[in-house]
Amino acid sequence: MARPHNILWIVTTQWRAQACGYAGDPNARTPNLDRLAAEGVNFTQAVTPHPFGPFARAALLTGAPSPENGVRDYFDPLPAGARTIAHELGEGGYATAFFGKWHLGKRERSARLVGEVHAKTIVSPDARGGFSLWEGFEGGFLLNEPWLHGTRLGEPRKFEGYQSDVVCERAAAWMREQIPNAKFQTPKKSRPYFCVVSLEAPHPPYDAAAGVVPRDAGEIVLAANVPRGGEVETKARKELAGYYAHIEATDRAIGRLVAELKRDEVVVIFTSVHGDMHGAHGLFRKGWPHEESVRVPLLVRLPEGKAADEDGNELVSLVDLGRRTRGWAGLESQRQKIETEVQRISMPSVVALPQQCDRVWRGGRTRTRKLVLNADGSPWLFFDLKNDPLEMENLAGDPAQRAEIEELRESIDSA
Repeated sequence: MARPHNILWIVTTQWRAQACGYAGDPNARTPNLDRLAAEGVNFTQAVTPHPFGPFARAALLTGAPSPENGVRDYFDPLPAGARTIAHELGEGGYATAFFGKWHLGKRERSARLVGEVHAKTIVSPDARGGFSLWEGFEGGFLLNEPWLHGTRLGEPRKFEGYQSDVVCERAAAWMREQIPNAKFQTPKKSRPYFCVVSLEAPHPPYDAAAGVVPRDAGEIVLAANVPRGGEVETKARKELAGYYAHIEATDRAIGRLVAELKRDEVVVIFTSVHGDMHGAHGLFRKGWPHEESVRVPLLVRLPEGKAADEDGNELVSLVDLGRRTRGWAGLESQRQKIETEVQRISMPSVVALPQQCDRVWRGGRTRTRKLVLNADGSPWLFFDLKNDPLEMENLAGDPAQRAEIEELRESIDSA
């Protein structure tokens, strides 16, 4: 019987689908991800179920949307008894490991989100999602000199360097230890591994050093849905200059990590938990139902020589990534698709932080349409994504669209 494939998830934060060289973004320097996209499958329709960190992370790990997974509020921890992909693969014979940002533990509400308080918050062993090895940090948004603790580090320890480099290097070292060798392990005794590398970049603060020279703000190419000639444009250009610097630096770290892997032994997945508006429609940050916030990169590279029968145009959501991963692990049929007719997206609560979305909403997205409903069920947004991909015209109030809105509403409620 063939040895199951090793599996690596690389999960970033706030990296929108559009912000990659392979996606056509002239601002993005991502040669390593461009190579990964060329070697694998680029899921061009991928979305996050919830465009905000804790909700999306809980859905990604459990395979259940928020609040069904127990996370309704930004400060809700993942319930101690929550069953995750780590439990399932561990029971299937995998060695499981998590490195980096967790953002699902108990956090001090009164503490500043940026800083050492959250970075040094201890995540107890029973709150680490079932991973046999866990080494990371709760939050803190310290893109340089991160604090790590976990299975092998009883107390938080500060590591010098850029966070993406540090986390990727720690994960690479662990994966090297899992490779069978004649002295310590035989192929029959070794276990396949499932490793999650969770990176905070390119999340703000965008002005944090990244080890690369940011582009001049005036040279940043803005999309047509970013208003020109005022504060929004100025802010967008300034923040995007830093954003793309962190993208370049993190692409570099990911490239080094992937270069360590044997192509014919590891399934590599790259994604992000959500995007960032960056001035589109005059809005910033996440939580919004627009494409810049809900669309995420999703690249899958299967082992060399293995047929990649995935369709890059599938309607996929991160909430279903665990099911596909179980297929790659041989725990269920690899032929099972994660496609749906409608991608369900939502924000289960309002996150009371500056610039975030101001309401609870739920919606559905197809390749050509998007409907977003207010908490009371009334239409808020309706877009023709085929003819209006930048979502410049809201058709929610157009009487001519009423029948199509109701049809899509039924699909959302029955999904």
